[in-house]
Amino acid sequence: MLFDVGRTTIAGRPGLTVRGELDLSTAPLLATAVEMELAAAPSALVIDLTPTAFIDSSGARQLVRSARAAQTADVEVHIVCPRTNRGARLVIDLLDLGAIVPIVESGATIPPGFAQRDARP
Repeated sequence: MLFDVGRTTIAGRPGLTVRGELDLSTAPLLATAVEMELAAAPSALVIDLTPTAFIDSSGARQLVRSARAAQTADVEVHIVCPRTNRGARLVIDLLDLGAIVPIVESGATIPPGFAQRDARP
């Protein structure tokens, strides 16, 4: 499966949709995409793992780094990963990533906030 990080809007917030396998070889691509988003100084960022087929420890580490970078930049961050996505959710739950960054089932479950102003057309 090919890897891709696409820009989008999720729940009125700038977002990145991760497709494919987030692993040692692709984690740097996510890092670059997150850096580019944070450089625009949004008030929020959503990382959507719904179409992500697999996450290894390198991918999980990059999610933590991305969340910490966003928090350091005072950017609200959420990760979307439904429980039905067992390939990604297993690692997220085993590593208890929800203790570091909010993990939500869908964009619809992200609480409304001030980030609506950052939505892409």
